[in-house]
This record gives sequence, C-alpha cells and structure tokens, in this order.
Amino acid sequence: MTEVLFYHLTESKLEDALPALLEKSVERGWRVVVQTNEEARRDSLDAHLWTYREDSFLPHGTDAGEHIGLQPVLLTAGPGNVNEATVRFVVDGAEPPPLDPYERVVFMFDGYDTEQVENARSQWKRLKGEGHTLTYWQQSPEGRWVKKA
Repeated sequence: MTEVLFYHLTESKLEDALPALLEKSVERGWRVVVQTNEEARRDSLDAHLWTYREDSFLPHGTDAGEHIGLQPVLLTAGPGNVNEATVRFVVDGAEPPPLDPYERVVFMFDGYDTEQVENARSQWKRLKGEGHTLTYWQQSPEGRWVKKA
C-alpha cells in the first residue's frame, strides 16, 4: 500500500521547503510529480525551481513543456503521471488522483491557510478510512521536520 505523509508548513512557505525535498527525491533516484491546484501556480513553482538558490540545479519541467515523460520532476495542475513517477507531492490543496500507482504520496499544506488545513484534515480522515498508513510531520521553529504522528 502507498506510504502517505502529511507535511504541515508552520515556519516556512512551500517555495522554501519544497526544493530541498525534491532534491532529496532526485538524489535517491525517484521520479516525482508535483501536483498544484492551478496552472498559474504550476508555472510560478516552475520559475521558482530554476532560481531558488544560486548554486542549485534541479532538473524539472511542466506538463505544458517538452519531453515531459523524461522529466525526473514534473509539475502539473492535473491528475496525470506522464513521467511515471513513484512519488507524488500534492500541494496547495489540490485533489489527488488514486494513490495506487505511487510508492509515496506527500501532502504539503500551509498551516496559516485555513482552507488548506481543512483539506488536509479531510484527506487524512478519508485515507485513514481506506486503510493507508499515514504519518504527520510538522516543522520545528528551526524549520526541521518533526514526526508528530
């Protein structure tokens, strides 16, 4: 069954936390898809991932670009999995597709956005009811991820 993780952003924004998690995923040889809730947000994250740190390079693309099936990290606003990812990040309260094709699904949500918090709670209840093993991680004041449940 798919491993499901909930990452509760309390000390940083998604733009600050996501790149490090994507870098670790690529280092481990995982193919990743990041699902946002709209194309404008997808494009904003795409631009950010090219410039988030001066000395970084995170190979990625969007589902609106070229060679999308070859991308190690693919940003999308929809349910597709064109790059055959085994890890899916669901951000901004996007509605995930069925989780079966993935080894790991990570829900990242902004703790200061009421709608995102409520969406995460709803997803937690639904997935727990389906029998998935869930873990909940929250940022410490230093921005590190601490397992809470």
